[in-house]
Amino acid sequence: MTTIKFSARKVEDASKASSACAVLPLFKGEALKGQAKALDKACGGAISASIELGDFKGKTGEGHTLLGCGKLKRVLLIGCGEKKSFDRAAARDFAKGLYTALNHLDAKDALLLIGEIPVTDADEAWLLDMLARDLTSRAYRYTETVSKPRPPMALNKLVVAGTMSKAAAEKALATGAATGEGINVARHLADLPGNYCTPTHLAAQARMLGRSHKQVKVQILDEKKMRELGMGSLLSVTAGTDEPAKLIVMEYNGGKKSDKPYVLVGKGITFDSGGISLKPGAKMDEMKYDMGGAASVFGTMTAVTQMNLPLNVVAVVAAAENMPSGRATKPGDVVTSMAGKTIEVLNTDAEGRLVLCDALTYVERYKPAAVIDIATLTGACVIALGAHATGLYANQDELAEQLLAAGTESHDRAWRMPLWDDYTRQLKSNFADLANIGGPGGGSVTAACFLSEFTKAYDWAHLDIAGSAWSGAPKGATGRPVSLLTRYLQDRAG
Repeated sequence: MTTIKFSARKVEDASKASSACAVLPLFKGEALKGQAKALDKACGGAISASIELGDFKGKTGEGHTLLGCGKLKRVLLIGCGEKKSFDRAAARDFAKGLYTALNHLDAKDALLLIGEIPVTDADEAWLLDMLARDLTSRAYRYTETVSKPRPPMALNKLVVAGTMSKAAAEKALATGAATGEGINVARHLADLPGNYCTPTHLAAQARMLGRSHKQVKVQILDEKKMRELGMGSLLSVTAGTDEPAKLIVMEYNGGKKSDKPYVLVGKGITFDSGGISLKPGAKMDEMKYDMGGAASVFGTMTAVTQMNLPLNVVAVVAAAENMPSGRATKPGDVVTSMAGKTIEVLNTDAEGRLVLCDALTYVERYKPAAVIDIATLTGACVIALGAHATGLYANQDELAEQLLAAGTESHDRAWRMPLWDDYTRQLKSNFADLANIGGPGGGSVTAACFLSEFTKAYDWAHLDIAGSAWSGAPKGATGRPVSLLTRYLQDRAG
């Protein structure tokens, strides 16, 4: 996979710079000035000629490559649209156009003249962060089980020339690149087939992270330890498989010892057959993505460690397979959770909440500042919100607002859903404290209400990413909501 090295420097005269490709952002209908005018003169009027001939119109994201001049081998024009309409949406289109154009070139390095976009330092910091994140994540290629994977992007070095100080610019670039790397880690883990990415494999990935960063302490709880803790709900899911479940705990200590940690809990069902409540065979292969929540936790921890954020984060992954066999949990069975609540398992395909509830009880010991669980939990959330928004549930308004703001800032958006007692009543059972499903109506809401029964001791939010964690056309993981979670933790770190 291509790793792009980002750096920043001041460039007084781009026509005298050396690069395989100088990238020049241009607005539609604007006269050439500054670096653009100097480059046009050095290149014999090639830029202005392309505009006059109509070969380049300056539409948002439009790319046009010209032969370079001097020590510049190429000049790449990227359209920014109309200057008065250049907002964050247009900036994202600019980034997409930049990637598309660079991906079609054989240039190993490029010089981006970002100073041609008139923005404040604050906006430029956002722009550089977004560009580094976008280019890094778009460069992702899945290669693990493919004999002839798609060729990687040639670009491995991007120098940005803007108006900010070198230190400030490189900080923004490094932050964006770290988030992009986290997104790619999440995508890679989620894209792996179920016979590669098992609970044991996820545990090994956690140990690798711990060995790579001295601030990260890793603990793996096996089924024997889970049994001793009373995690009967989690263990009921893994009863039908030969693959042992793992409760993976990663503690990042970047803050003061006395600081309460922020806790992330990821659903890690590495393959979900539905158990005895067997899913239809068509598209069952997509159930390798049922560990998308766990993947996003690994991706977020990757970003957090690369940024060295000054706060404490605990990441817990409940990893298991859900398979049918003679030992598997049956519909109608009653299991006892770590919290002591009994659960009637009416549908073994509603297994995510069964592993999460024990993990959510386990994290009480950390006396957390807040807990966020992330799960590809319900098809009902896909029906409600599609692929664009993550479903957000929270027992505290302030936490919900913080996560919504982080999603807006990172363009990894969520939408708040209700968490009302009216829905909790649908979980009543004649034979246990709770049923694990609440009937056909409001399936995503009743799933969240089920989880809320185990989160009374702390501020908690639930992100249902069933629609946003992966895409079916073309098939592949999206790495969401790594951007949202990373931005939320950056905000908490100040």
